[in-house]
Amino acid sequence: MHSGLAHPLDFDADGRQSGYLSIPYSVDRSPYYQIRIPILRVRNGPGPSLLLMAGNHGDEYEGELQLARLMRRLDPAAMRGSVTVLPAANLPAVMAARRCSPFDGGNLNRAFPGDPVGTPTARLAHFLEHELFPRHEVLLDIHSGGTSMAHLHCALIERQPDEERSTRAKALLRAMAPSHAFIADNGSRSPTSMGAAMRAGIIGLSGEFGGGGTVTPASMAFTARAIDNLMLALGIIDRPLLGGDVTAKPGLQLLSLSRHSQGIYATHRGWFEPAVELGARVATGDLAGWYHDLERLEQPEEALRFAEGGIVISHRLHCDSQAGDCLMQVAEPIED
Repeated sequence: MHSGLAHPLDFDADGRQSGYLSIPYSVDRSPYYQIRIPILRVRNGPGPSLLLMAGNHGDEYEGELQLARLMRRLDPAAMRGSVTVLPAANLPAVMAARRCSPFDGGNLNRAFPGDPVGTPTARLAHFLEHELFPRHEVLLDIHSGGTSMAHLHCALIERQPDEERSTRAKALLRAMAPSHAFIADNGSRSPTSMGAAMRAGIIGLSGEFGGGGTVTPASMAFTARAIDNLMLALGIIDRPLLGGDVTAKPGLQLLSLSRHSQGIYATHRGWFEPAVELGARVATGDLAGWYHDLERLEQPEEALRFAEGGIVISHRLHCDSQAGDCLMQVAEPIED
C-alpha cells in the first residue's frame, strides 16, 4: 500500500544521491504542502549496508550534527557497500526544537509500525519500518536525553530472537566502543525504532549519546567515535571520517534497566535538586537528591533516596517538576 510518502532514490544505483522523503500534509496556509525530510544515499557496489538515523526526537542534537557532517564527507570512491543517512528523521520536531512533531504531536519513536494512511508521523514510521529498514543490514538510531534529561553516554541493543543475530549485535555494540551499554528487553512488539528493526529482520543499534538539548565536546566525540567505529567494523570505510579517536577502547559495562523501582518519580509539583553525578555508583537507601516546595516555604525539602543500588544513568535537568516526571534513574550492572 502506498504510504503517501514519495522519494527520488534508486537504492540499486551507485554513487551519491540526495533528496527528500516528501509527505503530503495539507495545512491552512498551504493546501498542497509537503513535509520534506532530507536523505542521502551513497553506494559503491555490493557490500555491507548501513542506515544512520538521528532526529527521531527533535531536541537530541549529537546525531543530527554529526550525521550532517558525515553527509558532506562520504565519498563513494572511498567506501564499499552502502550508507543511507537520515539526519533529521522527525524534521518538524527538529525545526521546532521539540521532542514530538508540532504538526500532529507524533512521537516517532512510539509510532512504529505506523499507518500508511495516518498522520504524517504514522506514515513516516510505516515507510521506515516497511520500506527503508529492510533495505539495510544494520540501523544506528542516535538518541540523547533531549531537552529535559542529562544522560550517561551509552549504547543499546534489544535482546535478539536467535543466537546468530545476538552474537552479531553484541559484536557491533562493542565495536562502537562505549563505556556503558544496555541489552534491552522491550521485545518485538515495541513501538520504537529498535522494535521496528527487529520486525524488519535487521540489526538495530541505538543509545543515549548526550542530553540537555545541547552538545558538548565529550558528547560529540563519543558520537563521532561510535559512528566511525561502526562503519569500520562493517568494512564500509578503512579510515575514520568524523575524526573520532577510534583507538580509544574503554572497558564495557553492561547495564539493565527493567524495573519501575530503578527510577525516582515526582508525586506532586516541586523543584528538584540532584545530589549525585551521572555515572556514580550508589547503594539502596543512598541520598539521590532533594525535592523542594516553593509554594510552601515553611516545609523542609524532602530527601529522595534510591530504592535500588547501581549506576546513576540519568537525571532531570529542569528543576521545576510535575507529578509523574522522572527525576533520576539508576541501572543495574550486569555481566554479559
